Amino acid sequence: MATLAITVTPLPVQAYAEPVYPPAAEHGWVTSTLRHMSLEQKVGQLFSTYVYGGDAADPTSADRAANRAAFGVETPAEVIDRFHLGGVIYFSWSHNLDSPRQIATLSNGLQRAALGDGAKGRVPLLVSTDQEQGVVLRMPAPAAQFPGAMALGAGRSPRAAYTAAEITGRELRAVGIHQPYAPIADVNINPDNPVIGVRSFGADPALVAELTAAQVAGFEDGAGVTSVAKHFPGHGDTADDSHTGLPVIDHSRAEWERIDAPPFRRAVAAGVDSIMTAHIVVPALDSSGDPATLSPTILTGVLRGELGFRGVIVTDALNMAAVRQKYGDDRVPVLALKAGADQLLMPPDLRLARDAVLRAVATGELTEQRIDESVRRILAMKYRQGLAGSPMADVDEAVRTVGAPQHIAAVAQVTDPTLTAVRNDAGLLPLTHANRSVLVTGWNSAAFAPIAAVAGGFTARGARATAQPATLPSDALIAATAAKAADHDLTVVLVNKAWDDVVTDPRGTQRRLVAALVGTGKPVVVVAVRDPYDIAYLPGVTTYLTTYSYTAAAMDALVRALHDELSPSGRLPVTIPTAEGAGTVLYPYGHGLTW
Repeated sequence: MATLAITVTPLPVQAYAEPVYPPAAEHGWVTSTLRHMSLEQKVGQLFSTYVYGGDAADPTSADRAANRAAFGVETPAEVIDRFHLGGVIYFSWSHNLDSPRQIATLSNGLQRAALGDGAKGRVPLLVSTDQEQGVVLRMPAPAAQFPGAMALGAGRSPRAAYTAAEITGRELRAVGIHQPYAPIADVNINPDNPVIGVRSFGADPALVAELTAAQVAGFEDGAGVTSVAKHFPGHGDTADDSHTGLPVIDHSRAEWERIDAPPFRRAVAAGVDSIMTAHIVVPALDSSGDPATLSPTILTGVLRGELGFRGVIVTDALNMAAVRQKYGDDRVPVLALKAGADQLLMPPDLRLARDAVLRAVATGELTEQRIDESVRRILAMKYRQGLAGSPMADVDEAVRTVGAPQHIAAVAQVTDPTLTAVRNDAGLLPLTHANRSVLVTGWNSAAFAPIAAVAGGFTARGARATAQPATLPSDALIAATAAKAADHDLTVVLVNKAWDDVVTDPRGTQRRLVAALVGTGKPVVVVAVRDPYDIAYLPGVTTYLTTYSYTAAAMDALVRALHDELSPSGRLPVTIPTAEGAGTVLYPYGHGLTW
């Protein structure tokens, strides 16, 4: 598909005042702490990375082995102590996230490791995770699982965006996590974007800017956590994934100002504490060919100089392919610091990266004064988080806060207005016969079980529902599923990035499944549980909705809408082009049906 032009609402140029100097208490703590830190401790503060294990001092044998291979020590606490780490990022795959009690206990154990015996120069830890919500969330149930950015864009409500951020932030803070890597400030104008997509609020810079600012306020003012607007200078118009390649954004300077810059300007004006860099090349901003993460012109010249940002610049993960193509792993962290970055995220070899920065200081390539500048920003952010005086999580309070009934109720209230009905040509919806046989099939997730959730919703309403997961089905399963559909009155089929026949679904199995189901002649409802663009690749489909994610609340809203218990009110926050591209619009920005 080709990039589509859309009409955008111009935003006024923001005026930025000179930086406000920190209050005396913050300045005093930062200055005193920095004075007592060794160079090794200062350099350690610049790094944030993963550690393996659900307990700081007693991980499983497998996690001990993983830590030993990656860091040369066995426990998360030892990793913190050895490298004087300034931050840690939690993932499910590194076995950090299980339950509120476990996560809070892990956070406290890591803080004790960071603080040691309380000697001067020891600094509390900044704990982070990618809790964007929607399709990118790390905290497992019972945590509140809100819709992601594009769903919020479909709902068009800054208040809902604020609420989602505030509650997400409160739950994270309760378990000792202070830095959700959100919100996404990228404007997704490229339907072929493999890495952003529904993680973006949409394709209108004004909408993305408004909802970005709302979430910055929700995280920081509402919940007291550090928001991170990402990915500067804008990752929304690429067909390449920076995890595996080096994207080039060919926007002119004027296009960048009109499309990509507004959300970041609004984030800065809203007081965002941190901004994450993108591993992308933007020739109009820097002709060197270096990715933005390593570009002094972009980070120091544009972000700090032109946008007036005074907070912490954090790199995207340094183990991604895009930032490693031109320079070695020993050069990347040094060049990122020279460019203006402060926090270095997930280098592929922590010891190599740490030693490279120390060596750069020893040779004069970096000065200790430059290191101090970044450490001051990081320490100031930690102080504003309250970590100087109260770094520990209350474990019992974490259990009470995460998944609290009022939070779960808010999830439904925020999710319901995001459901978007795109096509209802045959007038099939809303359904009028409860006592029918229904097959629910298509894409499924072991973690969220959307197929079972939708089937259960039909069963609860008196239908005879059959759940038949068919994620990237074989030819035999496609044939069997179509045969089963022929014996049912109705089929509901879920699809997930069916448009992507390069990475997600290279054999086009989802498209062939839908075609086989349509070929039965029985009514078929197609539901895109991620990107709304799938409809362009599904000829013959006459009934189509998009939920933008596959959370329990999204599936519940879907079932209620199908049964006329909820009127769809979401509007497309992007334009859906035809499969042939060439700028031809299938469904315009703002389209949405209701009943």
